[in-house]
Amino acid sequence: MFIDSHCHLDFPGLAENVDVLLDRMKTAQVTHALCISVTRTEFPRVLELAHAHANLFATVGVHPDYEDTVEPDIDWLVSNASDKKVIGIGETGLDYFRLQGDLEWQRERFRIHIRAAVAAKKPLIVHTRSASEDTIRLLKEEGADRVGGVLHCFTESWEVAQAGMEMGFYISFSGIVTFKNAESLRDVARRMPLDRMLIETDSPYLAPVPFRGKTNEPSFVPHVAARIALERQTSAQEIAEATTANFQRLFKLDLNA
Repeated sequence: MFIDSHCHLDFPGLAENVDVLLDRMKTAQVTHALCISVTRTEFPRVLELAHAHANLFATVGVHPDYEDTVEPDIDWLVSNASDKKVIGIGETGLDYFRLQGDLEWQRERFRIHIRAAVAAKKPLIVHTRSASEDTIRLLKEEGADRVGGVLHCFTESWEVAQAGMEMGFYISFSGIVTFKNAESLRDVARRMPLDRMLIETDSPYLAPVPFRGKTNEPSFVPHVAARIALERQTSAQEIAEATTANFQRLFKLDLNA
């Protein structure tokens, strides 16, 4: 079975068709998905989805790309992380690609998420783009190794992957690994220890080949596994089994119970 470790089923284009998407997940043998929070105002929709469907989970957090939004605080994050369906803190991190100028507010927001994760004893879901040096630095300074987490939609170097793994983080590959110009990322996927890897769609974005340019959805995550398997000269089934076991280990779940 496959697990989509990062998707946004509450986003327009997906939210209106959740039942259809869940049916397609079942057909594709995608048994579970983690729905990711990006703002305080939209978090209730994410949580509602997770409570409405046994095979969906949620996170709580505020994405670094949202500048003009209600800021999270540690109490709000920790309080909502106590919900049984909330299994992680985020999406959090740093993005120096989309936003420029004085981004200290972004770094402070990241610090708050890390501190909340430590307090709640829940893993972090980390977004990093054009900011890997500061991302790793803040994770180290705030003691994120006490909870670990996932560097999601990974597009960085092998050295960044190693730095993350040294702090107990998993590395998650999205549809980008199937793109023609992503050879450096495929090299990371080939070198990655199998027990530290996750797969995701980041739906509705980044649909893998052969669906590139279309709206992404969790049922497409086997195509990510298939490309990784091709690069590693193994089977998609082996990737599915490993990443499913890794997801359960990271988030302290027993999906067979």
